[in-house]
Amino acid sequence: MSSIRVLIETHGGRKLGARQMSKRVLPTTLCVLALSFYACGPAPASQVGGWWGGTWSCNIDGRSARMKWAAVDDSQTSCNGDTCTTSSGARWAGSFSDNGSRWVKLTNPRSGTQGGVYFNHADGNKWYLAKPVSNKSAGWTTWNGQRYPLSCWR
Repeated sequence: MSSIRVLIETHGGRKLGARQMSKRVLPTTLCVLALSFYACGPAPASQVGGWWGGTWSCNIDGRSARMKWAAVDDSQTSCNGDTCTTSSGARWAGSFSDNGSRWVKLTNPRSGTQGGVYFNHADGNKWYLAKPVSNKSAGWTTWNGQRYPLSCWR
């Protein structure tokens, strides 16, 4: 705030009132923000938050398994006539391989109140992993309404 104040107060060699300052500060601030967005661009997908990102070795109900979560670009474009709007974003894309079987999608990761993560298996069942301690996490899967143990580490 003080650097903006100095620039404004020294402009033209006279102090400006609050009303005059807001008229000058707002367009200047918007211009700076617009230029920084243009110069920097949108945040890369690698900046999406969550401890679960990366590759994990797992054990699901006594079987070895692998789990992967990667941040991917989730930019969206919508058009209304000749006017189009693009928003940039990122999301997690997950996959799971049970005992060497084909990789299936894991979707909709969301943080729990205790720091763990809930997500869905490709078959729609809800899974959970607690926030890791020493790079190990324990939780559960569901299948046919039954819970089964899930533990993962890296």
